[in-house]
Amino acid sequence: MALTFIDTNQRPRTRPVAGQGEVAQILNRELCGAQNVAGSLRWLADGEQLDLASAAGGHQLVYLMEGAGVITLNAKDYAVNKGAGIYLAPAESASIRAAPKGSLKLFHLLVPRVQDR
Repeated sequence: MALTFIDTNQRPRTRPVAGQGEVAQILNRELCGAQNVAGSLRWLADGEQLDLASAAGGHQLVYLMEGAGVITLNAKDYAVNKGAGIYLAPAESASIRAAPKGSLKLFHLLVPRVQDR
């Protein structure tokens, strides 16, 4: 197995969904051959919100690397700071937004349902 180094500061940022911040792919099949996981860095500015929903059988993990914000889970808001995170089991959903006049940097890990072989 080859060792792959990915300079996350050099990965291009895109805005795939309006109002849900910027994203840079840092872990996937194309970058390093990862077959059952995808990872990205995400940046949310004031007024932006990331809506998360795990597909049936999939899992997600979001870790707050910088900033402060609010995670909404089961219709309840939780104030969060650097170091906080959320795990979403299959069919769970949540949203994350930056604190007013703030910004967030997130590490977002997706693990889809893996078919039994």
